[in-house]
Amino acid sequence: MAGTALTHLEILPVPLEQAPILANLLELYVHDFSEFLDVEIGEDGRFGYPALSLYWSEPDRHPFFIKLDGTYAGLVLVKRECAVWDMAEFFILRGCRRRGIGTQVAHEVWKRLPGLWEVRVMEANVSARRFWAGAVAMFVGEAIQPVCVEKGGKRWEVFSFQSNSTG
Repeated sequence: MAGTALTHLEILPVPLEQAPILANLLELYVHDFSEFLDVEIGEDGRFGYPALSLYWSEPDRHPFFIKLDGTYAGLVLVKRECAVWDMAEFFILRGCRRRGIGTQVAHEVWKRLPGLWEVRVMEANVSARRFWAGAVAMFVGEAIQPVCVEKGGKRWEVFSFQSNSTG
């Protein structure tokens, strides 16, 4: 994938019957994220994602696959709490990164789900902070200063903005 030109990008809702595929992609995501968070692998050799089933049982949660030329390229998990959309999880496979795919995906998701948005990023994850600052600024047309918060002993930056788009 790394050497191919971007030809067809899709952001697809994940049906319940494809939850195992999403769970597999989440394993890769959590593995990448374990560099910044203390996560432990289970006895079954998997990290797991305890809230995954909620994405098909709660109406304000939306799971998406990212596909590039028909092949899995990542995932997006979005949830809405107190009228605010939250980019709960966002993952682009390493071989697909640094090609503008993540920015395109983020912008499309924000357009599909208009309203107030929050994107949280760990302060220690410098490349993700840079990515989200750029993606949000490009979407809203100006730089947004994140608010710093501390949760569970970790420092996070939270970007808040409005999406008025409807697809």
